[in-house]
Parts: sequence; C-alpha cells; structure tokens
Amino acid sequence: MKRLFRTPWVQSAIAWLASVYIGLTLRSMRWRFENQAVVEAAVASSEGAIACFWHGRIALAPVCRALMKQKPRRVIISPSPDGEFVAKVVGRLGFPAIRGTSALTDKRRTKAGAFTFRDAMKFIAGGGALIITPDGPRGPAQVMPLGPVMMARMRGTPVIVFGLAARPVIRLKSWDETHIPLPFGRGCVVFDGPLAIPTKSGDDVIEATRADWEARLNAAQARAEAWVQGS
Repeated sequence: MKRLFRTPWVQSAIAWLASVYIGLTLRSMRWRFENQAVVEAAVASSEGAIACFWHGRIALAPVCRALMKQKPRRVIISPSPDGEFVAKVVGRLGFPAIRGTSALTDKRRTKAGAFTFRDAMKFIAGGGALIITPDGPRGPAQVMPLGPVMMARMRGTPVIVFGLAARPVIRLKSWDETHIPLPFGRGCVVFDGPLAIPTKSGDDVIEATRADWEARLNAAQARAEAWVQGS
C-alpha cells in the first residue's frame, strides 16, 4: 500500500484531493486571530522573516495565506517520499517548498542540511518569509531544535511563532498527532513575536534562546487550543 501511495500519479491525485478538501474546509470555518499586527508588520517590511509552528498543525496553517498577501513565502518540507506528498499539498495551497529539514541545520549539519541552510538564507535575504515546522519531520513533537535559532542568528532575522488549533478535528495516529479539521468548525491562530537573537551570540545565549522560543511556541499553541475548547 505504501509503495502504491508513493507512485507519482497516485500521490499527485491524492495531493490534489487533499488540497481541495483543506482549502474548502478552512474557508468554511470561523477563525480568530490573536496578535495579528505581528504578521502585518512582517508582511509590510521588505526584510525577510522566519515563521514557526508545530508540525502537527500543518493542515491548519494555510489559513494564514490571506494574512501574508503578496509576501514571498516558502516552507521547509522533508526530502522524504512522504514529504513529497506534503510538498505537493502545501504547494497547491500557495506555499512552495524548500526540500530539506530544519533539524539538520544545527551545529551537526550534514551536507544535505547545509544545502537547505544555504537555500533558506538566500530566500530570506531576498525578503521572503521562511516557514518552518521545527519539530519535523520526525520529532520529538513540540520540541524546538537549534536549526531555526541558527538561521535567525545568521542575519539577525526576526522570528514569529504561532499556535494553531481547530475544533472539531480528526487526530491521526502519527508521531505528531496531525490535526485534520472538519468543515464548519472553529479555529484560532495565536502569534507571538517578533523574536530575535543577536548575530554574535555564544552557545549559552543560543541554548537559552532555543528554550525560550520553544516555551513561547508551546504557550501560543496552548492558548489557541484553550480558545477552541472554550468558545
């Protein structure tokens, strides 16, 4: 079954169906956006930016497309066969992919991770918004690696973290418990930022920043979840 799913024409057909479903479902929902001014300022700026949300909410993130207007945007997606499917889905929803993983862009960078880092830095330098699911592609879930911090440190790039939640959803039995929204529900997006790290930061500051961004992203996620549960 997995081999059939990874057949290019089968994968493309399912990706088309998934993108249509997600697009229509997100438009049918009632959404709340908190701290939206954070995104508006980043979109209005000619400078690049980094945006982070947890991997398990990737089916909800396209709701932010309208907020980003004409700002160039790309999302880092795993180079794995399953990542190919995700790249096709999000590409149809207006988020072209850079194939790679932020988990490889820390101090233990491999050659593949170095290529991802280079492409990401070039895109940011051109004023684009780079979108990262920092705990992807394998987890652990909701843990921030060093990759996004190192990317932001390179050019002093501002970072926005945001939590996404929806109700009702289907929770997949995957490592990240991917949330698939159901039509006519409600959703919430909570933004925090801009966050920053000085370009000449040492190891202690880098680790403290990583822990702070992880805590902020988890707090934004928890606030979004609380709103959909209580609304």
